[in-house]
Amino acid sequence: MKPITPNHAVFFDVDDTLYDHLQPFRAALEEILNTGNDFPYEPAYHRMRYYSDFLSAEAGGTPTQGQALESMRTERFIRSLGEFGLPLSAEQAAAVQAAYLSRQFDIHPFPGALELIGELQARDVVVGIITNGPPDHQWRKIRALGVDRRIPAERVFISGAIGLTKPDIRLFHLIAEKLGKAPEQCCYIGDSWRNDVVGAAGAGWQTIWFNHRGVRPESEGSLPYTPAVTYTELSRLLLGESNERQ
Repeated sequence: MKPITPNHAVFFDVDDTLYDHLQPFRAALEEILNTGNDFPYEPAYHRMRYYSDFLSAEAGGTPTQGQALESMRTERFIRSLGEFGLPLSAEQAAAVQAAYLSRQFDIHPFPGALELIGELQARDVVVGIITNGPPDHQWRKIRALGVDRRIPAERVFISGAIGLTKPDIRLFHLIAEKLGKAPEQCCYIGDSWRNDVVGAAGAGWQTIWFNHRGVRPESEGSLPYTPAVTYTELSRLLLGESNERQ
């Protein structure tokens, strides 16, 4: 990818990009289902995220309130955990979801995340957030991470407030237009192939796939992206030289 300059804007995803999203997932399963140390938490987490994105797409975008949101949240646990020998009733899935939700605000940024944001801003780069979800819910995470003290509210774009959901390229086009930037002047960093790489790269943005869990792309094609697995690597890519992968 091209070096980031003061003419660029860099946006981050939130869940599993600014912090480790696996922690509240594991804690919820341990509390409600008594899963032990041998349970494959990370593969199960991947499938939960897959079904979350899949069900969101089926609904035409992430629901932000009401029964549609609650149904999507419980159904993703029923489908994903069923693949790992944990068939759940609707009541059990709702209990797991409640426990998962209660832990989502006891979170801490990945080491180096806030420092990288600060260094980019020190170089006069526009820095922001693009995230899917209900506005109140995502803002609570942003505040819990302390990111609201680094990034101004007008640079935070949440799907539930805008009415467009990643990977819809219209969301990325809208943000670039608001900033007065060409797509190639915008860079997006996210962990989700479906939402982040497909959406941002499809809109012509420079895209870094923060694939710290080592998953495979969910689709074939020639979308341009740059891989990274740590914030040390992200810092090198954004503040120094890097090579793009096709």
